[in-house]
Amino acid sequence: MKKWMSMTLQQKLIALFCLTSAVVLAVNLYTYAVISRMMGRVEAVYLSNVNLNDLSEGLDNLQVAMSDYLRTKSSDAMEQYYRSEQDYRELLDTLNRQATDNEILLTEKNIYGLSQSYLELTSEIVQAKRGRNVEKYASLYGEASELYDEVNTFIYSLNNEQFKNNSVTYRALVESMRYMELITIIVLLLVLFGNASLIVMSTKMITEPLKLLAETADEVAKGNFEVAQLPVQHMDEVGIVTGAFNQMVTSIRNYIEQLRQTLERENQLKEREFLMQNHLKDAQLKYLQAQINPHFLFNTLNAGAQLAMMEDAEKTEQFLLNVSEFFRYNVRGDDQPVTLGEEIRLVDNYVYILNVRFAGEILFEKDVDESLNQVHVPGMILQPLVENAVNYGIRNIDWKGRIELTVCRRDDHISISVWDNGAGMTKERIAQVLSGEIADEVPSSNSNGVGMQNVIKRLNLFFNDQAQMDIYSEGLNMGTEVVITIPYTGEEECHVPGIVS
Repeated sequence: MKKWMSMTLQQKLIALFCLTSAVVLAVNLYTYAVISRMMGRVEAVYLSNVNLNDLSEGLDNLQVAMSDYLRTKSSDAMEQYYRSEQDYRELLDTLNRQATDNEILLTEKNIYGLSQSYLELTSEIVQAKRGRNVEKYASLYGEASELYDEVNTFIYSLNNEQFKNNSVTYRALVESMRYMELITIIVLLLVLFGNASLIVMSTKMITEPLKLLAETADEVAKGNFEVAQLPVQHMDEVGIVTGAFNQMVTSIRNYIEQLRQTLERENQLKEREFLMQNHLKDAQLKYLQAQINPHFLFNTLNAGAQLAMMEDAEKTEQFLLNVSEFFRYNVRGDDQPVTLGEEIRLVDNYVYILNVRFAGEILFEKDVDESLNQVHVPGMILQPLVENAVNYGIRNIDWKGRIELTVCRRDDHISISVWDNGAGMTKERIAQVLSGEIADEVPSSNSNGVGMQNVIKRLNLFFNDQAQMDIYSEGLNMGTEVVITIPYTGEEECHVPGIVS
């Protein structure tokens, strides 16, 4: 009891669980062992008659095979005879061959001896037939038939005798199983009652101090700090919390007195905080007023594109149009679904803008099934993947950077792959990204503010958790591939790098 009082709540609960589980397991194991033993005896009763039926059937097959060979003398008939003879010999090996006082075992010994004689006769008959000695095999066939009838009679007699014995044994086993079933139910009920009583007593011992603590805490919450100190009976978590609660109540009493003396100072601090909030609101208003309206921005870019067209500045016109389309896409409502075609055009705009900025350093290729262009998806799922491929894959490599976008069907799904030949990722880094251990990057001037976790969450929300994102990389400097799989009903298939077809 003393040791129980010094245990923690976790240890107490584990001890109770282990004790009750051990009792239930012991009862179930004992019940299983008894039932298994009885089932073994039932199976033995059943197999004894089955073996005799197989023996009788094997004898019949041998007799028929020999007769067919004598009548036809074909190679098929001879093959069937030797097969039947081999099967019957194997069945005979299960019979008793030792001298005994047991009537059943003695009958088995007689069947075995007569069957050996019968097998010798059938062998001689077949040899005589092959040697065309008609008189010999005709004479021996009669003897074999008589011996066959005699063996069948013994088998039938033994089968009946075993059936009688097995019937008595089977009834006894059924009665035993019914008795065992009743005993098992009684034992399980007793175990259930005992476990319930043990759990009730133990949980009461654990929860009683918690109940007292909750009642006292309720009084303190109502403003009554003149409550009596709670007794600490156990050195578990409840006892520690009770002691801390007593100390807290005492500290609160002292602190209330201090609060009364510092009330004026507190009022001054509140006034200062109010003034600071007003200044903060003014600063936020000025910040909002200083922001550029995105619609004004892409309208201005469109105007610049028209001006470049009138001045025959084709490259400048194309650049401004791509930037304008990029901003127009980004300022639409985030809750509105878009098509895959729109997402792909956004990627084209983004890569075009980057190549203008960085003098065409990015080689971008795409293989898109245009029949999928009208499939609806959440907005901004492809551009963030391409952006990550640029920033973390090919931005600082010493070789020519290449990015490939593949969109195609695989059975009843659509596979979207963004592959780069850049810096690659370790398996640990991939696991961290997919599990969400690595938080999304803080948006910078080179980012749209949409991270990988944001893409994963919006895909799962849009497709009711039927979407999937996988990342593949063979290691550092070996490139990276991000594959998004979304549901779709189709017949065409494709091969996406990194996925085994």
